[in-house]
Amino acid sequence: MSWIDKILPSGVNKDENATRASVPEGLWKKCVKCDAILYKPDLERNAEVCPKCNHHMRIGARRRLELCLDRDATELFSELEPVDHLKFKDKRKYRDRLTAAQRSTGEKDALIAMRGGILGVPVVALAFEFDFHGGSMGYAVGEKFSRAATVALEEGLPLICFSASGGARMQEALISLMQMAKTSAVIERLKGQGFPYISVLTDPIYGGVSASLRCWATSISPSPTPALVSPGPTSLSKRFVKNCPKVFSAASFFLNMARSI
Repeated sequence: MSWIDKILPSGVNKDENATRASVPEGLWKKCVKCDAILYKPDLERNAEVCPKCNHHMRIGARRRLELCLDRDATELFSELEPVDHLKFKDKRKYRDRLTAAQRSTGEKDALIAMRGGILGVPVVALAFEFDFHGGSMGYAVGEKFSRAATVALEEGLPLICFSASGGARMQEALISLMQMAKTSAVIERLKGQGFPYISVLTDPIYGGVSASLRCWATSISPSPTPALVSPGPTSLSKRFVKNCPKVFSAASFFLNMARSI
C-alpha cells in the first residue's frame, strides 16, 4: 500500500486498476494560512475551520447562513436583482459582468436575506456573497438590506449581518453610494426602537460597506482574521502608501489600537 492509499478516505476508490476519472474532483482544499492539504468533507464538518491551524476559511453566503440558522429558515426578497440603469461599460458591459456572476454563483446579487432562528430564537439574518462581484453593494443589495431591516423592525426581531464586501459597486456610481445613506438610516431606526443589530465581520470588508452597515451596529463581532478598512488596500496604496502592510487592515490591528487609547 502506497502512502497516498493510507491517507485517502474510505469513500475514494483505491483499486490499482482504477482510472483517474474514478477519483472525484474537488475532494481536497489547501489552507491559505498553514498550507495544509485538507479533505473537504472533513473541513465542511468542522464549519470550514482548518483543523491544523484554526484558520477560518472564506465561505459562501448560503453556507454561512446554513451554519448559523435553524433548518426552517426562509429566504426574503429573493426576487430583487441588480439593474443596469446607467448602461455602464468599461472593458466589459456591466450587464455582461452581472450575467457572468449570476451564472458562476447561482445568486441574483451579492446579498442573501433570511428569516429564521438560532436555537429557536427568531432573527433576521443577512450574508454577503463575496464571489458575486466582490460582494459589492449596489441598488439591489442596499434595497434588500433595507427591506430585511424593516422586517426585523416591524416584527421586533434582532438583525444579524455577516459582511464580506469590496465596497460600493462602481458600475452603479452615485446609485451605489446612496445605499450607504439608506442602510445607515434604517439601522438608526432599528436601534432607536431598541432592537439589536449585530454586525459580524468576515474576511474581507472594504470601502462603502465598511463605512456604513458594518460599523453602525449595536454589537460588532469580528471573525478571527478579517481584513477591514475604508478605503481598500488598493486605493490606499495609490493615494497614500505605496506598499500598504497587511497588518494595517487586520481586525486585530484596530482592536489593539482601541485598547491603547
